Amino acid sequence: MCVGIPMQVLSVDGIAARATDGVDETLIDLTLTGAVAPGTWVLTHLGAAREVLDEAEAQKIAAALRALRSIMAGGGAGDAFADLEARAPALPPHLHAARAAGKSIG
Repeated sequence: MCVGIPMQVLSVDGIAARATDGVDETLIDLTLTGAVAPGTWVLTHLGAAREVLDEAEAQKIAAALRALRSIMAGGGAGDAFADLEARAPALPPHLHAARAAGKSIG
C-alpha cells in the first residue's frame, strides 16, 4: 500500500524544496510537480512531491492519517471520516453502467 503525506513547501531551490508536515521538516524532490511557491501544499511519497493540493484537501488527508495512527494505537478515529459516514457507497460510473445494463459486476 502506498501512502501519500501532505506537506507544505517552506522554501524552494531548483527542483528541491524544504517542506513540513507540521511536525517534521524534510527535503523533497519537485521534479514531478514542477516549480511551486513556498506555502504550496503537495502530496509526497518516498521523498517526492507527486501532486499539488489545495489546503482543504491537504488538511483532510492529514486528518485521515492522524485518525489511522490513532486507530492503530487502540484509539478512535474522531470525526476524520465524517464526510464518508454521511454518504452512501457509490459505484464508479463504469460499474454503474454495467449494472444498469444487467451485467454481473462481482
